[in-house]
Amino acid sequence: MGSDSLRWGPLSERTIHLCVDMQSMFAEDTPWHTPWMKRVLPCVEAIVASRPDRTIFTRFMAPNQPEEMTGSWRRYFERWREMTRSCLDPRLLDLIEPLQRFVPPAAVLDKSFYSPFHATALSATLRTRECDTVVISGAETDMCVLSTVLDAVDLGVRVVLPVDALCSSSDEMHDSLLGLYRSRFSEQVETTTTEGILANWS
Repeated sequence: MGSDSLRWGPLSERTIHLCVDMQSMFAEDTPWHTPWMKRVLPCVEAIVASRPDRTIFTRFMAPNQPEEMTGSWRRYFERWREMTRSCLDPRLLDLIEPLQRFVPPAAVLDKSFYSPFHATALSATLRTRECDTVVISGAETDMCVLSTVLDAVDLGVRVVLPVDALCSSSDEMHDSLLGLYRSRFSEQVETTTTEGILANWS
C-alpha cells in the first residue's frame, strides 16, 4: 500500500470535510492563540479548495456572558471572560481570511461547545446528505477536534484525519492524541496527510 493510500480505500462521494474552528481568535494574539494554526493553513486550504461544496466549517462561539452558561461551563468562561462575546472583537470570531472565500458553497456551523455534534443539527445534516465518511481538520487536536472525532466515531461514520492539517497549542498533547487515534481507535480512525486526502478524494 502506497504512502498516500488509505486503509479502507478511497473516499466516497458521500464524504464531508469538517473543518474545525479555523478562526481568527485562535490564529491571532489572544489568550487562546494556537501558534501553528497558520502553519497548517495551507494544508487546510488545499483540502477545502478541492471540495468546498462538501466542506462544513465550524466556529466556536462563546456566550455573551459566563452567567449564560451552567455548571463547569460557567466556571470555564469566568476564567476566560475576555473571550466571551461581550468582551471580544467580533472580527475574531470569523474564519481566518483565506478560508472565508469558500463560503458559499462551503457551509458554516456555529457551536457553543467543543463538539459540533452537541446541541446542533449536524448529525441530521450528515444523515440528510447521506454522509458515510468525515475528514476532520482544524484546531485543536486535543480539544475540539478530539470531541468531534469521538462523536463522529459514535455516529458510526468513517473518520479520516489529515495530520498535517491539524494543530494544537500543545505539541506534546497533539502527538499524544495522534498516538491515541492510531493505537486505540485504529478500526474507526484513519490518519493520513493532505496529499493522501487529495489523492483519494476524486
